[in-house]
Formats: sequence, structure tokens, C-alpha cells
Amino acid sequence: MNNIDIIKKPVDQEMDIFEAKFRESMKSSVPLLDKITHYIVKRKGKQLRPMFVLLTAKLTGGINESSYRAASLIELLHTATLVHDDVVDDSHFRRGFFSVNALWKNKIAVLVGDYFLSKGLLLSIDNDDFQLLKIVSEAVREMSEGELLQIEKARRLDITEEVYFNIIRQKTASLIAACCAVGAASNKSSSNTISQLKKFGELVGLAFQIKDDLFDYGSEEDIGKPVGNDIKEKKMTLPLIYALSKADWLTKRKIISIVKNNNNEPEKVKQVIAFVFNSGGIEYATKRMLEIRDEALSVLSTFDDCEAKTSLTELVNYTTNRKK
Repeated sequence: MNNIDIIKKPVDQEMDIFEAKFRESMKSSVPLLDKITHYIVKRKGKQLRPMFVLLTAKLTGGINESSYRAASLIELLHTATLVHDDVVDDSHFRRGFFSVNALWKNKIAVLVGDYFLSKGLLLSIDNDDFQLLKIVSEAVREMSEGELLQIEKARRLDITEEVYFNIIRQKTASLIAACCAVGAASNKSSSNTISQLKKFGELVGLAFQIKDDLFDYGSEEDIGKPVGNDIKEKKMTLPLIYALSKADWLTKRKIISIVKNNNNEPEKVKQVIAFVFNSGGIEYATKRMLEIRDEALSVLSTFDDCEAKTSLTELVNYTTNRKK
């Protein structure tokens, strides 16, 4: 059993029920759409988001039909954003498989994303789940704003730590916050409980994104073979932002110039990575990530002990300890 299987244990059966309901919610009378949705479902990832929904529902009173719809709504809208993201980024791979746009071209991918979006809206409206729809729609709006803010800032590379946290709060953390909020909302929890769990999810999402940023630098041993994808894409992440904040004007100008103009030259990218390592950027980002993780665990500690709480604690630790 891997970590995720152990974490999933309290909602094992419910995750199976959710998967059947989710497949049902994606169905269409158009054969092409069914073919594409079948392709997407077969290549699903670790299912962390529906797990957050069902575990928070279990933590706050139990899983019901509304909880399953909440998890399906999250997955439908999240899948829509992923399909659209691959078009925006001109990315041909998703989790090691061809993306929808690589196999069926951009036009179809955009329409498929729109279809998932509409299925999510209808699933909520048909069942009067207006609170769930409001929570998730706000997250989708924030994700779009975060992406646009990142694109705008990438042009000038003038990102401060505060702006960085604004971007990742919207881009990544808002969706995990929505997962935890809809889990609680699905069994009519109080507004205080919903906002507490939303805060918990946001903190987990921030820690999760910083961990992703750290992967881009490999480790001290990997410095000869750096990844550097974020640098190639001119994304300013926390390790680099911190390193630049400590650099003198000349060094700062040189590094920013590489990120702007030489970001596809492996030797130059290696220079930026070495600069970040030597400036303490990795240690600083790791420290911030662990502080945020501890804050998330502190919010969770206010809830009664139960299996779901133990699993959520493990899920938080997993997001900061994972190896990929």
C-alpha cells in the first residue's frame, strides 16, 4: 500500500461510489465526446481533490448525495480548466500521456472544456446545490485571475514575494480551499466551519505549490542536471524571488536578463539554478512551506479526532513530503 492508499482508507468505498457517479455525470449522446471523456477518465491522477471533498464531508458530519455531487462538480470544473490550460500553454502532454489538444486539436479541446463546465453548472442547478456552485465558481474565477496575473507579471519579471503569494493563492490554493469548503457545505455545516475548512484548504494549497516550485530545482546532488522548467517558462517562483531579493543590483540585473533572454540555453539556466542554491533560496522556500503546513495543521487541530481527521493530517504531510 502506498501513502495515498492509506490516506484514502476511511473513504475507500465512497471514492468508488464517487468515481461511478463522476463517470455518469460526464456522459454525452455525442460519440466523439464520450470517446474523449473515456480517455480523460482512464488517465486520471491521484484523485486528491475529490479525496479532500469526501474527507472534509466525513469530518463535519458524514458523506451524502450532496457530497458526491460536490466532488463531481469540483472534478468537472477542474477538468475543464486543465483541458483549457493545455490549449493556452500549447502543451501536448498531461501526466505523461497525450493531452486532449494533442490528439484532437485545439478547437475540439476548447469545446470539450466548455462541455465539462456546463455539465458542472447543470449538475448543481438541477439539484439546487447553489451554495456548492457559488463556492466552486468563485474558485474558478480566482484561478483565471491568478493565471492572468502571472502572465502579466512574467512580461516584466517584477514579482515580489507578496505578488507571488497572491498568484499561487488564486491559481492553486483556491481550488483546494473550494474542495474543503464544499465538503463541509455538503452536509449543511455552519458558515464558521465552512470558512475554517476553506482556510485549511488554502494553506494546504499554498504549501503544495511551493513544493512544486522546489521540484524545479532538483536537489543539491542534482545540480549538474537541473530541471529548470519554470525558468524556461519565465515563471518567477519563491526560491528565485528570495535569491534576487538578497542579490546586489548587478547580479540581479544579470540573472533577470538570463531569465528573460537566455532561458532556453541549458548552461545559462544552470547558472540561475546555482545562484538560487548559493543564495539560500531553497532553504528559505522550504522554511516557508513548512510554516504554512504547520498553520494548516493548527486549523485542523480544532476539529474532533476521527479517522477522517487523521487522513487529512496525513494528506497535508503528503503534500509537503511527496517525491513528485
